Amino acid sequence: MKALLGLSLTGVFGGVAVKAATESSATTRKLDQTPTWAVASVCAVIIIISILLEKILHKVGTWFTEKHKQALFEALEKVKAELMILGFISLLLTFGQNHIAKICVPQDVVGTMLPCKKERVTDKSSSTKGEEEPGRRLLWFDRRFLAGAKSAAKCKDGYEQLISVDGLHQLHILIFFLACFHVLFSVITMTLGRLKTRAWKRWELETLSHDYEFSNDPSRFRLTHETSFVRSHTSFWTRIPFFFYVGCFIRQFFISVSRSDYLTLRNGFITVHLAPGSKFNFQKYIKRSLEDDFKLVVGVSPVLWASFVIFLLLNVYELQALFWASIIPVIIILAVGTKLQAILTMMALEITDRHAVVQGMPLVQGSDKYFWFGRPQLLIHLIHFALFQVQYGRLCKY
Repeated sequence: MKALLGLSLTGVFGGVAVKAATESSATTRKLDQTPTWAVASVCAVIIIISILLEKILHKVGTWFTEKHKQALFEALEKVKAELMILGFISLLLTFGQNHIAKICVPQDVVGTMLPCKKERVTDKSSSTKGEEEPGRRLLWFDRRFLAGAKSAAKCKDGYEQLISVDGLHQLHILIFFLACFHVLFSVITMTLGRLKTRAWKRWELETLSHDYEFSNDPSRFRLTHETSFVRSHTSFWTRIPFFFYVGCFIRQFFISVSRSDYLTLRNGFITVHLAPGSKFNFQKYIKRSLEDDFKLVVGVSPVLWASFVIFLLLNVYELQALFWASIIPVIIILAVGTKLQAILTMMALEITDRHAVVQGMPLVQGSDKYFWFGRPQLLIHLIHFALFQVQYGRLCKY
């Protein structure tokens, strides 16, 4: 793994240290004409970075094992697998770049489905030395090639390269940063989720107090519409389908989970899965569930790689693919948030339809029927896709 990681770092950042082509008359030095201290220094830095990263990942994995966090340990293994995939990508691009650059296709084919409008060819002699036509640059890596890149392959008249070595290097950078930023964004999402669930700890501690037991006495009868959960989720607009979803859409921007929501869902979970009145830490259970979901979100599945290839194919300037790549994740996240609020509201409506009077706390009954196509995991997959698509849209803009 350390070898593949080092190769990946070399392929991506090697172009920063060595400029393979310039517009000046200076020739490129080969390895046998490079000072030994320069070669040794570059190799030492790459090897040290690789070893340090491998040791850090090993220490983190050991800590997860000692703390019995199996889900997070499996998520870490997925991160290592992603690094392994990046290493193989670097290996293929490093040894296959010159062969790919030698593939020639007709000029008519090369001029189709371009991500930007084709620039007009200007006379090089009339341009000032060192100046270039303004164009889109990928991550500010301009005119840098993969290590060991040779001069551009020559094609016969009427033919051009399928993809240049410079283009392969830019694609390499895009794939590398796409996978790295996906893992980074997943970790940030996980951190924000843990901070959110930490705020629920005070509600869990409240269930241990005598005031909570008195206010939620199982022998106490109350009108359904007077309970906090039903009152906060039902109104005149909840019976009208259009206003129902409009209200759920707006509600997600204010209070995603209130105190009454947490306590009612906790009571329903304990009643269904445990004995009523059991001392169960529902907040810790949610934290473990969040870790299980993180295990699914942190990896880059074949479906996500396929979506990446499809968007590369459709990234034509007439289709405005980058616009859709940026707007689709926003639509997905808003739709998921609206759906989750709609589930809480439907549970409250079901309670009012089933009982006019409740004994103790209202009992909600969770079911797969509230989710799209009866599949709760679909929401996780949509969030996973949205996180991946956000990075692709942002990186391609650069």
